[in-house]
Amino acid sequence: MTTDKRDMPANGSEPRLRGCLQMSRATSRQGEISRESGVYWVLNEHFEADFNAAWPSAVVCKHPLIRGWCPGAWRPMATGDGLLVRVRPRLGRLTRGQLLALCAAAETFGSGLIELTSRANLQLRGVSDATWPGLMDVLVEQGLADPDRERERRPQRLLAPDWRAGDATHAAACLLEARLNELPALPDKLGIAIDAGPAPLLGEVSADFRIERSAEGGLLVRADGRALGTPVDSPAAAVEALIRLAHWFVESGGREAGRMRRHPAPLPAWMPPVAAPAEPGARLALGEHHRGRVVGLPFGRASAAALRAVVEQDAVSAVRVTPWRRLLLEGEGVSIAPIAGLLDDERDPRLVMQACPGAPHCEQASVETLALAERLSGRVAGSVHVSGCAKGCACQQPTDLCLTGRNGRYDLITSGRADAAPIASGLTESEVLELVSRRRAR
Repeated sequence: MTTDKRDMPANGSEPRLRGCLQMSRATSRQGEISRESGVYWVLNEHFEADFNAAWPSAVVCKHPLIRGWCPGAWRPMATGDGLLVRVRPRLGRLTRGQLLALCAAAETFGSGLIELTSRANLQLRGVSDATWPGLMDVLVEQGLADPDRERERRPQRLLAPDWRAGDATHAAACLLEARLNELPALPDKLGIAIDAGPAPLLGEVSADFRIERSAEGGLLVRADGRALGTPVDSPAAAVEALIRLAHWFVESGGREAGRMRRHPAPLPAWMPPVAAPAEPGARLALGEHHRGRVVGLPFGRASAAALRAVVEQDAVSAVRVTPWRRLLLEGEGVSIAPIAGLLDDERDPRLVMQACPGAPHCEQASVETLALAERLSGRVAGSVHVSGCAKGCACQQPTDLCLTGRNGRYDLITSGRADAAPIASGLTESEVLELVSRRRAR
């Protein structure tokens, strides 16, 4: 898709459109309108009248844009604070040297901020068009990005962070890695969870095809959205079944559904759903761990300086990423002293509160989110979501309290998602805090 300047209004209005459709390499630029299937995205209110006059038959959508694809290293996403570059550590693990290099790269080529996503990826923010090539040189050199652009876009593989070298999780991941070219072209957001430890850890993490441990102790392959899976007798058999399942997904129309959970087709006869997964285990707790130490990232974000301080401890040999805003520091004798900018208290609400980057980091957000979430963290009980817009990227589930940005102010929602009907609208930050305090005092 490309932007067609010939469709601009004759009066020469040049809106600054936030949230224009982004497909392939198209970017949102001042004075340009992006479109897809005849739908124009116009989020600038003062320009709406001119737009309607120029295209009376156009469909105008003022809702936040759902992009439908995930960024990567070779495919960064334009945001309000520059390019967002997502790094997928191999096997969910970075060596000491890799993380130190990543911290240096975040400061040299970006803003110095590193985020840990709900799929255990690391994100660098504030990268520019000019600095991105240098960043990619570092990522490829350090083994943090595949030199093959197409291979880097293969489905996300998420490993349970408690794997051991040679166990079923590690073996299946390595076997699948060697056979990635056998997978069909799959939707961008599709993911694979390899979670074959004694007790599954990733059941609540977004994934479409799962390799897990069954309640009887064997291995199984399970399609997301199905309660039962199919038993297999080895990691190699699990990978073979997963590849066949991926081909069936495409051939049976799964690309149109986008995700396995939304795909209504009955499973193929060769994959009978007869085995229940094992009871889930507990996520890694903050503090001492038999491999070293687990630390938390407030709202899933940390500065490169804070992460460097962690890794510069002599005892830390490697770091494992998790989908729960936690890092597992590998090494014997890792210090358990507090580290500025990181969390060591399991009760800290910033481990579980949901907040997207907000403005100015996201083009579609009209409000700041993180500062408000920080101020709310000691005042609110229950689940909380602060969203810069109605998309609700940080959390798709209802929360006890949700604050959604709209036109520079906040809508307050109870027991709902970011796009639900609010009980109060147009609130300033101080009004939000006052209202929350009054509700708490009842």
